[in-house]
Amino acid sequence: MGKTDTPLLMAARNGITEIMEKILDKYSFAIHDLNSQKKNVVLLAVQYRQTHVYQFLIKRWKKNKVSDRVFRQVDDQGNSAMHHAATMIKDYKPWRIPGAALQMQWEIKWYKFVKSSMRQNFFPPFNHKSETPKEMFSKSHQDLVKSGGEWLTNTSQSCSVVAALIATVAFATSSTVPGGNEEKTGTPILENQIAFKIFAITSLIALCFSITSVIMFLAILTSRYEAKVFGNDLPIKVLLGLTSLFVSIAAILVCFCAGHFFVLSDELKFATFPLYGVACLPVTFFAIAQLPLYIDLIKATLTTVPQRRYVVIAAEKNDNSSPQSDVTMQINLQVTNLYWIKNEDRHLTKQQAGDKTSPNQETNEDT
Repeated sequence: MGKTDTPLLMAARNGITEIMEKILDKYSFAIHDLNSQKKNVVLLAVQYRQTHVYQFLIKRWKKNKVSDRVFRQVDDQGNSAMHHAATMIKDYKPWRIPGAALQMQWEIKWYKFVKSSMRQNFFPPFNHKSETPKEMFSKSHQDLVKSGGEWLTNTSQSCSVVAALIATVAFATSSTVPGGNEEKTGTPILENQIAFKIFAITSLIALCFSITSVIMFLAILTSRYEAKVFGNDLPIKVLLGLTSLFVSIAAILVCFCAGHFFVLSDELKFATFPLYGVACLPVTFFAIAQLPLYIDLIKATLTTVPQRRYVVIAAEKNDNSSPQSDVTMQINLQVTNLYWIKNEDRHLTKQQAGDKTSPNQETNEDT
């Protein structure tokens, strides 16, 4: 209500649920605190992507500790929680995930999570400019969609070239029989050897998975980069394409080693195993380098509620500005108050423990 944020609003913006719980347990009326832009704890939690704060408020709402009016609150521009979930603050990246495409995916998941958290038509559909959350989402995420589309295009082009080369080599390898065939029956001469069976199986695996990878990346290149397809469609295709590419690379290497095993004489066969291991090192290094991206893709695809990164957010100046990093003396004072409230019970407990000290202990201390 004043020009500065209350401790509860600052805790909501910075994601400190412990302090929020302590304040609300002692001063339940603080849930109605508003800042200068008429934003309450729900609007700030949604705007700054504080997922655990919003879930904390939902739990209190289900226990009838928070009224519906808190979730229906609109700011001075008429924006509801859905409008803030659809709006992305400029130059502010809250999610713990790299890359524009994955950032966009988690923006969509956050928007859907806020929308599904309440019953249909619970949030006001229009703001003072008669804009819907869907319209605001498309408008505020145009740059992110463009950046994500460029990253997907470059990645798909590079990976599709590699997958096509592997498919070409795998096709030529699968049609070649090491050692030749018997003249009468046409069966492979070396079919009873283990190396031949490994060669045949891995060449087929490399061919199938490389073709799958090419198809996935071509599907990405021919996709229309709209906001909605970043939800699950494109990330799943990238994940399947990269998985197929890694499998095909590993399979073609094993196929090469198995085929090369027939060329060597019996005395040198077992001495070449270390050389095969060294030949696989570049692929191993490549897989290790791409492992973080692969893990991020799996995490982004399987996660229902996005996980935000933890940064200290000072008081906002306006809707179009990013969170300011300079912390004034007033903010320092409010943060000090937050920690004082958080540790208040701890100090009281120590004081009570001191009052209950036995007389003998007090005498010993005086001595």
